[in-house]
Amino acid sequence: MLISETITSAANPRLKRAARLRDARERRTSGLTVVDGLRELSRAAAAGHEITEVFVALPASDRPDSATLTAEVPEGVAACVAACVARGARVTGVPLRVFEKLAFGDRNEGAVGVVRFSGRSLAEVAFPANQPVLVAEAVEKPGNLGAILRSVDAAGLGGVIVCDPRTDPANPATIRASLGTVFSVPLAVASAGDVIDWCRASGRRVIVATPEATIEWFAGDLVGATAIVVGSEAQGVSPAWTEAGDAGRIQLTAIRLPMRGIADSLNVSVTAAVLAYESVRQQAAKSDR
Repeated sequence: MLISETITSAANPRLKRAARLRDARERRTSGLTVVDGLRELSRAAAAGHEITEVFVALPASDRPDSATLTAEVPEGVAACVAACVARGARVTGVPLRVFEKLAFGDRNEGAVGVVRFSGRSLAEVAFPANQPVLVAEAVEKPGNLGAILRSVDAAGLGGVIVCDPRTDPANPATIRASLGTVFSVPLAVASAGDVIDWCRASGRRVIVATPEATIEWFAGDLVGATAIVVGSEAQGVSPAWTEAGDAGRIQLTAIRLPMRGIADSLNVSVTAAVLAYESVRQQAAKSDR
């Protein structure tokens, strides 16, 4: 694997810029993020995203003062880096002791990439017209958002709208939790008001998951042109949805998942997974008729 140059100091400006991408403000300013993991980085490249740089951990046998060298790295790392080079990446070798300061904890798989990626607006995303989309409102934890993306990808829903986010899809922890599906699932970021307007304009029925509902989750129509809305565990979905439904701006149905123990809510990513697969079940049942 051809490495164009090496960096030997953790104080190098390029390494420091890459490390700062773990901060949300730096990601918003630059439009870049840092990606840990070979699977995640390979999926970013496969989805067509620009990879600006890849830092590769050099084996101890390599001479760090070489300007150009072929490093004996694992085959998986070489294949991932080759895919990134095809997306425009510059490849930089870094001694392991320095690389460990950039890599995230136990996700040191030998390569870390810098990817141009951020949430797009509703107008920029072509969601399938007759497939459900999952609206995740005010989700705070990147792990939950990543898990929601994985469920939507697995269930084959039409995409995800991150609504009034408390964390961003480009958060490296979101990317890790999504297993890189964040790069391929149709994804937009918008305010609740904009999503409500979009649902109205596109004729989407809105299904809101809330403990106060009287309709069971399996009785809601979760197929076709539908927006399935889940909210934060602490506060649930915002009143804007009910208000829009009461005003006739959207066709809204509230559903609930029963809570038969002492807990008063499910993890938001679990709720999303249940509803995503209920949508799959309903579609299969509809096709069998």
